[in-house]
Amino acid sequence: MMPQHEPHPPTLRLLSRRGLLEGGLGLGAVACQWLLARDGRAVAEGTSAMQAGDAIGLPHHAPKAKRVVHLFMSGGPSHIDMFDPKPRLNADDGEPIPKSIAGEFRFAMIRDAAPIVKGSPFTFTKHGRAGGDFSDLVPHIAKIADEITVIRSMVTDTVVHDPACWLMNSGSIRAGMPTMGAWLSWGLGNEADDLPAFVVLTSHAGGQAQPLLESYWGSGFLPSQHQGVRLRSGGDPILFVSNPQGVSARVRRRQLDALAGLNEERLARAHDPEIAARIATYELAYRMQTSVPGLVDISAEPKHVHEAYGTTGAKPSFANNCLLARRLLERGVRFVQVYEMGWDQHGDLVNQIKKQCAATDRASAALVADLRDRGLLDDTLVIWSGEFGRTPVAEAKGEKWGRDHHPYGFTAWVAGGGFAQGKVVGATDDFGWHAIEKPVHVHDLHATALHLLGIDHERFTFRHQGRDFRLTDVAGSVIDDLFV
Repeated sequence: MMPQHEPHPPTLRLLSRRGLLEGGLGLGAVACQWLLARDGRAVAEGTSAMQAGDAIGLPHHAPKAKRVVHLFMSGGPSHIDMFDPKPRLNADDGEPIPKSIAGEFRFAMIRDAAPIVKGSPFTFTKHGRAGGDFSDLVPHIAKIADEITVIRSMVTDTVVHDPACWLMNSGSIRAGMPTMGAWLSWGLGNEADDLPAFVVLTSHAGGQAQPLLESYWGSGFLPSQHQGVRLRSGGDPILFVSNPQGVSARVRRRQLDALAGLNEERLARAHDPEIAARIATYELAYRMQTSVPGLVDISAEPKHVHEAYGTTGAKPSFANNCLLARRLLERGVRFVQVYEMGWDQHGDLVNQIKKQCAATDRASAALVADLRDRGLLDDTLVIWSGEFGRTPVAEAKGEKWGRDHHPYGFTAWVAGGGFAQGKVVGATDDFGWHAIEKPVHVHDLHATALHLLGIDHERFTFRHQGRDFRLTDVAGSVIDDLFV
């Protein structure tokens, strides 16, 4: 049985009074339609955290955090080459993986009857109070070992990129479901009145890159104003953020006022929450014309800040985006997602992973340290993850070997916002194949993050097509080890 929730309707189809009565639904349906539309409109029109939270009874308990930044390594970083050393792999290098370990696992790409074990060519050293292992690929993340908790026992449900990304983002392997940023925008509202609650930044340092789909930051069946807004790294940061030549701010204001009048008239007739969402989106876009251009200009940041992040001037990069993420969080953006493409290393892993880590290691650590130094880390959740890990067996042979997709045990790390510090949670077996100690499913990570944001994941629901949906679907447990 799903928990009780506040009623939130799907988009309502416009019905005439005569048609509704003739359909045999009666006067009770007329009242029902009006009440549902009123409740849906109240949520759709809420623009502040107080309004949105009050509308659905949030927070459920005292929150530790109020915002999130997710550093998403798109493609699947190799846990056994970065955070989870396995001497057994080096000892058995070149031998077939034991059947007792791999079983009947269906690889994404490998078709060898007996896949060959491949050890890591990288050197690991211990850091921090917990003595966590970090390879020489991530020397800067190693320096913040006492600020983060490394989760070595992440588990997901699929070896296919898109479903795995949807699961990590939305709690479902299906496209079109609301993503975590959209859920938080809807549930907690926005602290900034001139910026979206959910912002997406993307970069690509090179290598094989899976495409990023708009559904990775979509709002699904939630009002569309809660979808992520992607800031571009070249030209206008948002398409059409600048007025066309010959259109002044005054003219644009008059246009929007006229459009709002038409939409409000339609809303009064149709009681469709999506119309209210459209009005709110237009108004936010107008305010963003002033706020966004100055915000994305990171050139005014002090020299030592640029050095800490390793920014790249006018050239787009993950480092630039991490610095911009901090600026967005400072300005009240609820959820910032920073994608770095290029981790799908089926071949030439040694060279490719060096390039990816060189592009992300320094900036990831700098963001955590910068948030800490500015007093923002205490109430900001930082999540670093891909959609899955990589296999301990080789794909391809010779110097250009790589690793295939792996779902049964991989690594993520978290920091801030009530997450534990200087800790290592969970473990995989001697081959880095299965999570054998304190497995943390993607649903568990979501449930724990929501808990730290003051939200009971089982009560955080939205009714759509007759069913109560939630970010964690019908699963997920809060993992105390991640914050105690």
